[in-house]
Amino acid sequence: MSTFAAVKCWLLIIWALFPLALTAGTARPADLSSPIDEASFHRGILRPVGWLMDYLKNANRETSRPFDCSFICGPTYKSTTSFALGGGMTGLYKWDRNDPALQQSSVNLFFNASVTGMLKLSLEGHNYMRGDRQRWDYELYVENLPTDFWGIGYRNGVRNENKSSYHQIRASFKPNYLFRMAPSFYLGPELRFQHSHSFKVRRPDYLEGQQYDITSTGLGIAVQYDSRDFALNAYRGNFIRIEQLFFPKFMNTYWFNSTELTIRSYRQAWRGGVLAMDLHGLFNYGGPVPWTMLSLVGGNGRMRGYYEGRYRDRNILEGQVELRQHLFGRFGCVVWAGAANVFHDRRHIYMNEVLPSVGTGVRWEFKRRVNIRLDFGLTKNKPGFEFSINEAF
Repeated sequence: MSTFAAVKCWLLIIWALFPLALTAGTARPADLSSPIDEASFHRGILRPVGWLMDYLKNANRETSRPFDCSFICGPTYKSTTSFALGGGMTGLYKWDRNDPALQQSSVNLFFNASVTGMLKLSLEGHNYMRGDRQRWDYELYVENLPTDFWGIGYRNGVRNENKSSYHQIRASFKPNYLFRMAPSFYLGPELRFQHSHSFKVRRPDYLEGQQYDITSTGLGIAVQYDSRDFALNAYRGNFIRIEQLFFPKFMNTYWFNSTELTIRSYRQAWRGGVLAMDLHGLFNYGGPVPWTMLSLVGGNGRMRGYYEGRYRDRNILEGQVELRQHLFGRFGCVVWAGAANVFHDRRHIYMNEVLPSVGTGVRWEFKRRVNIRLDFGLTKNKPGFEFSINEAF
């Protein structure tokens, strides 16, 4: 039995024995021969269910605690990794609790284990310092990912018969520290580190002669304009970010440059309705870009429904428009439309290679303005689901 299968078996055993462990004290220990009180037994079994319902019911209430921490665990689904057990912790806090205008900082720690063998642990945080004069963000993850691979470029990705596979263990770290230069305008250094170890590559020719193990280290600068009212779920405001990274030859086997542009805008359309727009571009150039750092369709909440990495190339342009509508209580829904194009360089941008995406989803407010989302997207190839926490953008 594999290690992953053994872990699944133990999780099932613990899940089955958990209610019994909680109800073990319902029998009368003074008289071991007497039967267990049936009503007490059922109350004991229902006790964890009742606790869970109360916890979810009160999770989104405002609190005066300095660190508002909540936990969640349950099934997840994504087209790339299939069904999984996911969970983690979300924490909200303020660096200056006496400043009502200062946004809440956040930290999120998540794990995911899928039936396909994917294992991932991620940590991300967004910090707004006193007076919002400085901001620092970080993203860290490690993952074990068995995944499919169609090759590089649109023309390879669109052909179903090109489907192959490989296995990858990957670690990534991306911090930045920004200083306020003017109202809503920030500037600061950024670091990008990623190490990928690939094996079981069924089609080595797809790598175009590159190595299986690649480490990429980049240094650069981030420029940001941010007038959003709340970063995790904005109702109004604008967000513009430019990231310029350099992966120099003395630090990398494959040296290149990367420019990433993100533009987002949020407007209240009517009562309970928010119109959100996102435009994104990632451009790699100047040298031999490693296949592990190519632009991918289907990641980071964009082009939902696509198998992440089926379409990949040096560059990507993508955009989406989403209408978010509150329904009742803690429930809401969204509809969106988007398009993307991956290409080698600007001379290879073709309208007939544009990838469309439309879809809809439901929202449930887990914490105040922190949503759990289930999205269903229609794509060029086949429909796909995505179940996650926080808004897509």
